Amino acid sequence: MQRKMEQGNNGKIRALLFDFGGVIAEEGFRNGLRALAEQQGLDAERLPQAGMEAVYDSGFVVGRGSAADFWELLRKRTGLRGTDEELTGAILSGFVVRPWILDKVARLRSRGYTTAILSDQTHWLDELDARYHFKDFFDHVFNSYYLGKGKRDPSLFDDVVAELGLEPQQALFIDDDPGNLQRARSRGLQTWLFSGRAAFESLVQRLLGAAPDDEIAARRS
Repeated sequence: MQRKMEQGNNGKIRALLFDFGGVIAEEGFRNGLRALAEQQGLDAERLPQAGMEAVYDSGFVVGRGSAADFWELLRKRTGLRGTDEELTGAILSGFVVRPWILDKVARLRSRGYTTAILSDQTHWLDELDARYHFKDFFDHVFNSYYLGKGKRDPSLFDDVVAELGLEPQQALFIDDDPGNLQRARSRGLQTWLFSGRAAFESLVQRLLGAAPDDEIAARRS
């Protein structure tokens, strides 16, 4: 169920922060691991969760480990088979960028909103950008691989709004993970749970109807 988003004092949205996988693009990581599990007779629910654990435990997602470290750990824990190159290819092929999202981002940016990617990703995001050229639509890219911390660390949100020169309530964070949204709210950001195209387009229409300095009543789930 959707309800109006809680706003902090002077909660004028100036910046929009977008998750990558699951928002800007189809969720290639979880979906790719689920597909690999089905192909190899592994637990299709367990493997994506194990992948999320391994990408953190190996340090890969925060730039303290390599792709090889990640795949070695995941193979050890789950029995997953395949070379690093084969497995990486299966994951990256699932990150299909949504052109309609980029169109909306461009419209919002043209109205004066600052736009940014805020993603727990690795150097794979650079490889995906070489295919899709989505970074051109954003003023900033905040990637955990280069920041040294991910969205599991609430202080990341402090760092991002400080970099943008904003008060936390002036940033709207859009993600498909309720846990990430909860941590963002705990640091004062406004949030929106991404649930699909129709609801997102409704949000964009409301944002386009207000200049960045205006009060708006966005909605979240």
